[in-house]
Amino acid sequence: MNTISKKQPIHKKQKKFRSEQKKDMLSGYLYIAPFFIIFAVIGLYPMLFSIYLAFQKWNGLSPMTFNGLANFETVLTDPLFWKSVYNTIIIGIMGTAPQLVFGLILAYLLNMAFLKFKSFFRVTIFMPYLTSMVAVALIFSVLFSNHESSLANYVLTHFFGLDPIHWAASEWGTKIAISIMVFWRWVGYNTIIYLAGIQGIPNDLYEAATIDGANKFHQLFYITIPMMKPFIILTVFTSTVGAMQLFSEPTVFLGTDAFTRDEAMTIVMYLYRDAFKLQSFGTASATAIILLVIISLFAVINLSLTQGFGRKKRGVDK
Repeated sequence: MNTISKKQPIHKKQKKFRSEQKKDMLSGYLYIAPFFIIFAVIGLYPMLFSIYLAFQKWNGLSPMTFNGLANFETVLTDPLFWKSVYNTIIIGIMGTAPQLVFGLILAYLLNMAFLKFKSFFRVTIFMPYLTSMVAVALIFSVLFSNHESSLANYVLTHFFGLDPIHWAASEWGTKIAISIMVFWRWVGYNTIIYLAGIQGIPNDLYEAATIDGANKFHQLFYITIPMMKPFIILTVFTSTVGAMQLFSEPTVFLGTDAFTRDEAMTIVMYLYRDAFKLQSFGTASATAIILLVIISLFAVINLSLTQGFGRKKRGVDK
């Protein structure tokens, strides 16, 4: 009897501990439940519905009819779709690659000890990212106006001796203007990310390199860039995804003519045109799935290219 009476309190304590543990688990799930509920409604359901819709023929009003892979065949055999893929890649390369290089250089300069008014320059560089697209449209419509007196044409004619360009009427003029708009808007965003990474590098490495006779150029390429590998991979990935989803800049720059101009049509613009102008939601959903595949391929390629950053040769390691 004494043995049983001694074991009962232990059993009660274990039971009470388990009930408290279950309460803690339940409260934890309740805390994170709003995020998953909102994600399921806003993110997961539209994604699954889009996959289902890619195999349907639907204009938004009439009943859906299953048509198999016909939507994918329609998109993949459309010359305008491949033109949009070409435009997206070209504008993405012209607008994204320079901003990553300049962003790293600007971050390195902003982190130098002798630079004064650092806070002012950091805020100034980041301001374009916070600027509304309406203001961006007004600025670039003036800078790249087709008129000979526009700022871009003035620079070309008076400083380089070139003929004025009809920026919004020529294919490469439109691509260059949109690429500069993308560069201007996002270079500050990548600069701040790189600056946060540079500030995490120990100063001892730079001091040791200075003692060994390394200049700022050598420190940038042999210390800063290798140590910045995770941040470079992050910005390359996010910039690639953003470039493949380019929509706002072309539509804002060209205005009402954006969806009638083949030279500025991007993949997302092609998707938007099918869905909301042609009321072909099936082909639009098929385009979204194809875009997902393209983004995944570019992400894998970028990841494989950036894996070698900062990695020493095996012969040196040994």
